[in-house]
Amino acid sequence: MELRRFLGGICFLALLRLGGAAEAVAGVDGRRAIAATDEDFVCATLDWWPPDKCDYGTCSWGLASLLNLDLSNKILLNAIRAFSPLKLRLGGSLQDKLVYGTGDGGGPCTPFVKNTSEMFGFTQGCLPLHRWDELNAFFQKSGARIVFGLNALNGRVPLPDGSVGGPWDYTNAASLIRYTASKGYKIHGWELGNELSGSGVGTKVGADQYAADVIALKSLVDTIYQGNPSKPLVLAPGGFFDAGWFTEVIVKTRPNLLNVVTHHIYNLGPGVDTHLIEKILNPSYLDGMVSTFSNLQGILKSSGTSAVAWVGESGGAYNSGRHLVTDSFVFSFWFLDQLGMSAKYDTKSYCRQSLIGGNYGLLNKATFQPNPDYYSALLWHRLMGTKVLSATFNGTNMIRAYAHCAKDSPGITLLLINLSGNTTSQVSVTSEGAHANTVKKHSRKTRHLAAGSMREEYHLTAKDGSLQSQVMLLNGRALVADENGEIPRLEPVKVDAAQPIAVAPYSIVFAHIHNFPAPACS
Repeated sequence: MELRRFLGGICFLALLRLGGAAEAVAGVDGRRAIAATDEDFVCATLDWWPPDKCDYGTCSWGLASLLNLDLSNKILLNAIRAFSPLKLRLGGSLQDKLVYGTGDGGGPCTPFVKNTSEMFGFTQGCLPLHRWDELNAFFQKSGARIVFGLNALNGRVPLPDGSVGGPWDYTNAASLIRYTASKGYKIHGWELGNELSGSGVGTKVGADQYAADVIALKSLVDTIYQGNPSKPLVLAPGGFFDAGWFTEVIVKTRPNLLNVVTHHIYNLGPGVDTHLIEKILNPSYLDGMVSTFSNLQGILKSSGTSAVAWVGESGGAYNSGRHLVTDSFVFSFWFLDQLGMSAKYDTKSYCRQSLIGGNYGLLNKATFQPNPDYYSALLWHRLMGTKVLSATFNGTNMIRAYAHCAKDSPGITLLLINLSGNTTSQVSVTSEGAHANTVKKHSRKTRHLAAGSMREEYHLTAKDGSLQSQVMLLNGRALVADENGEIPRLEPVKVDAAQPIAVAPYSIVFAHIHNFPAPACS
């Protein structure tokens, strides 16, 4: 079996080296880390949308809601366990219309019902405590770390400008938090509200009032978890970045009344957009997100808060994404670029919308088979350590390069994303960062770090060369969960470290370079 794998890897690499190629240099500065992520940087979301949530005439959620998801599915359990741990954020648009069946609401605990005259097209819904118990039993079994998004609209009054006023009524939320703590259910964090920041989605809350509500939540958590060694984090606002609004909330909750500042990303536009693939493959379009990450990092640094930044929800294309784009191979170009870019700006965690559901699920909502982005996320989680290194790429702008200290292993992991469908890039790696422009320097350095060693490469390509394939190949082998629901092993090919890395057209490569000189990683 090992021999067959080895020979398969050799054949795959031989194929890579055929055809037209361009030489390039990736420079990695291993002297110091430029940022750091959490150990469980990769996170995914679970949502509340019922089966009759439809966009543009397509209903893409099926039974993927937290209220009806099949928790007995083997692939679902194994897909989460493979991360050990995977952080899960529970929430989404309907969380601000969700009440909890703790007995203090007065009425019966009824599900969401479609009603086009209501915000987001649904009535208020309810989470029964027996379902909350089932979910927590599953989370414990799977080893997931849970962040729960609370309903932040209780008690508010509508104002003429489309916003809501008045303080948050936390009675029902407090009941759920107390119940959860009393049962010993481990919660990593409680998050207040969904997309109520800035101009809001559906409605909005002013920054001054929101800050007061965050302080109320912090007080609630402190009281309920008093003496508990694993006190949950307090997160907010779970909305779109608005510099003025975010700054006001951060300043009013400093230094430590808010632990995590969460923001959402849907930078590709609506799922109905027929130009999504063009945007994903356009480096200038991808770079459009730099300002958001950079601005939020600047606000956190200058405001005297201990709060850190997370991407709390990101599906790329809003209104449930687009079938055969956001659930296919091509989306890994966008997704991995987002992970790399956000990490550079000190984002501690990145929550992908969604684990399952919509057209952007990491898992297929009907079969539970992992989509390509699931494997991209898992490889990132296993190979990219918490320390972020500066990486430059001297060559085409169609290659994106990111580097981290390797996870639980010596050396570095370099991620190369080739947005070009025409050119194989032969990439030499140098430890001289941005100064690796002279051939003399680069060849000397490459020889130095390659002497007699091997590196491990993970080449990701699309089945049959189709960018819209829902099957990803790793070193030429299809990644598919087996009949027992087991996630396949992610095996590298071993390559002489003196050779350049061959990055085929429309491919992604993780390269683990063991003996790379990186003092930051020791």
